Amino acid sequence: MSVEILCFHQDGCPGCDEQKEINQKIVEKLGVTITDIDARKTEGVIQKYALKVTPTILILVHGKEKERMESITPGTVLEEKIKKYVWL
Repeated sequence: MSVEILCFHQDGCPGCDEQKEINQKIVEKLGVTITDIDARKTEGVIQKYALKVTPTILILVHGKEKERMESITPGTVLEEKIKKYVWL
C-alpha cells in the first residue's frame, strides 16, 4: 500500500513548531516518513489540498486523502491514525 504522510506548516506558526516536535517523535518511534511542506512557499498546495489552517496533516493512500488532522495533533492521536494505514 502506498501511504504518504504530509504535514503542512508555515514560518512563524507556534503550533507548527510544536507539531514538528511531535512528528519527530512519531518518525523515530514508528520509522515512518512525514513530509514537511511549507504551505505558503509551495505553489498551489493551499488550493490543491483545500488547506484552511496550519499545521494540517494528511494521510494519503494511493494519492487519495484518508485522514485530515487540522491544528496541533497529539502524538497518541497521530500514531493511532498512522497505524490504521501503515503496518509495522
